[in-house]
Amino acid sequence: MKNTYFKISAFFVIVINLFSFTALKPGSITGTVIPAMALKDVWVVSTHDTVRGLVMEGNFSILNVKPGTYKVIINAVEPYKDAIKEGVSVLDGQPVDMGEIKLTR
Repeated sequence: MKNTYFKISAFFVIVINLFSFTALKPGSITGTVIPAMALKDVWVVSTHDTVRGLVMEGNFSILNVKPGTYKVIINAVEPYKDAIKEGVSVLDGQPVDMGEIKLTR
């Protein structure tokens, strides 16, 4: 009888542990740089990851970003200055739209 209770208890512990470890889904970061011709490169940086973004006509997107908090670095073409946005949070499977980012000279 004790052996049966032990097996049932062990089964439930295993099932609960299997459901407690779910995989995190990657998100994305998008935005637009004004003026469009000033955008050279976009990077997202965290303590564990660095990802380069896709750039087209002033718009950028970074796909498959793991959930976490990032620094977004926007490299500009001279005479414009680079821009850095800290604390950009990507949640499990959620897209982040940074909106318009205006670069200064």
